[in-house]
Amino acid sequence: MRVFGRRAIAVQADVASEPDVVRLFETVDTALGPVAALVINAGILERQSRVEHLDAARISRVFATNVTGAFVCAREAVRRMSTRNGGRGGAIVNVSSRAAVLGAPGEYVDYAASKAALDTLTVGLSREVAGEGIRVNGVRAGIIDTGIHASGGEPGRVARLGPQQPMGRGGHAIEVARAILWLLSDEASYTTGTFIDVAGGR
Repeated sequence: MRVFGRRAIAVQADVASEPDVVRLFETVDTALGPVAALVINAGILERQSRVEHLDAARISRVFATNVTGAFVCAREAVRRMSTRNGGRGGAIVNVSSRAAVLGAPGEYVDYAASKAALDTLTVGLSREVAGEGIRVNGVRAGIIDTGIHASGGEPGRVARLGPQQPMGRGGHAIEVARAILWLLSDEASYTTGTFIDVAGGR
C-alpha cells in the first residue's frame, strides 16, 4: 500500500513467538529495506485481579508478549541498525506504562511488573548501543482511551479514572503517538535512555 508517497506493508506476527518475530523482520528487510525505526508497542493484560489470585500461566502469558517479545524485537532491530554490524543506526521507542512506576495494585500488578522490565530494557539497551548509532527511549502512557481496558474486564475504566487525573481526563492514543514520533525524529537526536510520561500529570 502506498499513501502520501510512502509504502507500507502489514505482516501478521505474534511477538511472543521468536520465529514469528524473525520472519517479521526478514519480511521487512525484503519488502522495505533497512530498518531505521522500531516502536515496541505490543502489550497485553488480563482481567483485573489481586496478586493472590494470579497463576503462573497468566504471568507467563503476560511476560511472553510484554517482555520476551520486546527483547526479541529489540535484538532483531539492533542486529540491523548497529553501526558495529554495518548498519546505519536508528531509533527504538518502547511503549511502557505509568503502571511500571505505580504498580497497579488490585488490578494488574503482573502487567505493571512487565512494563517495569521494559523500562529496564530501555535504560540498559540505550547505554549498550549509544555508541553504535542507536537511540533507545520509552513513552509511559497513563489512562489512555484504548480497547485494552476491555481486556481487563472494565471497558469503562477511562471514564471512571479519567476525572481523577490531575488534568481531569483520560488521554487519547494520538497524544501518545506524538511523543513517540518526536523520540523517533531527528529533533530528539541527543535523547536516549529517557522516558516521556504521557499521563496527564498522574
